[in-house]
Amino acid sequence: MKPLFRCLFFLQLVTMAVAVQPLRPGFYSETCPPAEFIVRDVMRKALIREPRSVASVMRLQFHDCFVNGCDGSVLLDDTPDMLGEKLALSNINSLRSFEVVDEAKEALEAACPGIVSCADIVVLAARDAVALTGGPDWEVRLGRKDCLTASQEDSDNIMPSPRADATSLITLFSQFNLSVKDLIALSGSHSIGEARCFSIMFRLYNQSGSGKPDPAIEPGFREKLDQLCPIGGDENVTGPLDATPTMFDNQYFKDLVAGKGFLNSDQTLFTSPRTRPYVRLFSKDQDKFFKAFVEGMLKMGDLQIEQPVEVRTNCRVANSRSVDVLMES
Repeated sequence: MKPLFRCLFFLQLVTMAVAVQPLRPGFYSETCPPAEFIVRDVMRKALIREPRSVASVMRLQFHDCFVNGCDGSVLLDDTPDMLGEKLALSNINSLRSFEVVDEAKEALEAACPGIVSCADIVVLAARDAVALTGGPDWEVRLGRKDCLTASQEDSDNIMPSPRADATSLITLFSQFNLSVKDLIALSGSHSIGEARCFSIMFRLYNQSGSGKPDPAIEPGFREKLDQLCPIGGDENVTGPLDATPTMFDNQYFKDLVAGKGFLNSDQTLFTSPRTRPYVRLFSKDQDKFFKAFVEGMLKMGDLQIEQPVEVRTNCRVANSRSVDVLMES
């Protein structure tokens, strides 16, 4: 199967099978009443320990859900028979803070063994990352199971790169029935956190093969980025994704309007006529951004496909329980 066709095939599977596993608020109210409290407590401690970590955990939901549905596959370590998603092109040296999910899982296993899935932990933790840093809080739909496999190839075929432009992002999100408004709102997840110099070297020094910087970067901001990410420097150095990287707010959109987007995939949302109106709207009205962001997160959290599943006792290991028994129950 050719890569592009395979990519579209999996995207169609995800969007066609959204209702495979019914999800609902309060899913663990009887089987594990403290589940949501436990995850938020772990996230609160992670925020105190390292503010950047909660932003990193929040992004796990996007990287998980877009690759064959919200199934916890992004958490799986490689095995002799499986190349997982952690080393995929968009994830390697980028996704981090898996240990925070591990901490939440360990605490949940101590309180309610074999009940709460890793896939649900990712969705809960993403919500908590936003709420704990000043953003909106919302009721999440739960009840996901964990998949038994991961696919580096699928992640490579699906996930966008920091070089992505607005047109390609719109096309990608539409495959998941996510609108242009959803795209812009969900891009607002970059309101918190940092990214590596590696992701912007091309736009600082060779945008589109021109040998010049991206003209969309505000000159003063470009000077700061040149100092942070010089040619020949350490490309693993990180910079803030917006001017308030530990606070979830609409500063991200204000920065895009000012030409101060860190990533090409961010700034393109303002330079493109199709996406610019929502960037302007959210830069002026934080409440509308928050509302749209919650709507987008809920829609993205509903993405599922039909596949062998279980509730894993270890988020990094696929075969941590008896699949046959679980599938029959």
